[in-house]
Amino acid sequence: MKRRYQIKLIRELDFKLISIVLLIFCYGLLILSSATHANITKDFTQIYKQVLAFALGSLGIVILILFDYNKIGNYYKLLYAISLFLLGITMIPGIGAIRGGARSWINLGPLDLQTSEIVKLTFILSYAKIIESYRGKLNDLKNILKAFSYGLPFIMLLLAQPDLGTAIVFFCIIAAMMYVAGINMKFVRRALLIFILCMPLIYLTLDNHQKVRIDAFLHPENLELKGNYQVMQSLIAIGSGGITGKGIYHGSQNQENFLPVQDSDFIFAVIGEELGAIGMIAAIIMYSYFISRLVHIAKTSKNFYGTLVSIGVFGMFTYQIVQNIAMTVALMPVTGVTLPFISYGGSSLLTSLASVGLVLNVYMRRKKINF
Repeated sequence: MKRRYQIKLIRELDFKLISIVLLIFCYGLLILSSATHANITKDFTQIYKQVLAFALGSLGIVILILFDYNKIGNYYKLLYAISLFLLGITMIPGIGAIRGGARSWINLGPLDLQTSEIVKLTFILSYAKIIESYRGKLNDLKNILKAFSYGLPFIMLLLAQPDLGTAIVFFCIIAAMMYVAGINMKFVRRALLIFILCMPLIYLTLDNHQKVRIDAFLHPENLELKGNYQVMQSLIAIGSGGITGKGIYHGSQNQENFLPVQDSDFIFAVIGEELGAIGMIAAIIMYSYFISRLVHIAKTSKNFYGTLVSIGVFGMFTYQIVQNIAMTVALMPVTGVTLPFISYGGSSLLTSLASVGLVLNVYMRRKKINF
């Protein structure tokens, strides 16, 4: 009986979502082979590591879908506590490691673990359960503040590291869930107005490196400001690609190392230079379809908890995709947010695939299976 049940569950998988993720990853491998200069050095180490991370992530998906997300959600209090612990432990001297100016990592000898990547998953599962209880109740300020307060410690810990980019990811997850739960938009509009008016004061509270990034965004012509050189090289790369691009492995900005962090943060610029506007549009179309599948799964969930989990994943991916692409074309400040499934990085790829596993878990259990 159990075997038949599992077989029927597998048949209910969203193979469209699986296919588009696989397509984006293969597209990314092609771009990554150029961004890492493997075509010149014949060193495919990073490609092998990316494929290995994808294989491990795929195994993670298989493991995740074996467990009913509803039963996992019953342990939301434990998941919430574990999430706070994993973020807080990085602040302990001797345990937390500083990488890229942020104390976001744990030194595990030969490996560094960015705990916020794991916490994205545990937070979505726990916070969705909390917000589920506020469905239809977010029409007054008291309940809105109370619901938001459960997510505030995570944002504060991330800002303390400081990791503004990941803090914004968590804020987007919270905002997406609260919106679906029926938050009164009157309060949202007022909050946005207050935020805009308080921006000068908020700016004064930021760390110096965060202020520099904002200054750089506001003054793109000043190449002495950190981040502007990267953006300028990115714009040159994309502009030189034109409509059809210079051809894979033939982008001068990329191949001659003028483009910084081309295997991760600015990999979209490699697409623009070597595959042109056609390549960039192709990537955007694939991401748009991927996002639309997440929304579809959220709508077809058999319960509201599943909807919230899917929407949380939607909020995470949507921000990361928009932020990464926008910063390469100078529409948003530069942050360390990677392009899902394309940028090099084992931890981010594993997290992305595990997030897909959560959504697949929701979709395959959308129906009551009879025998």
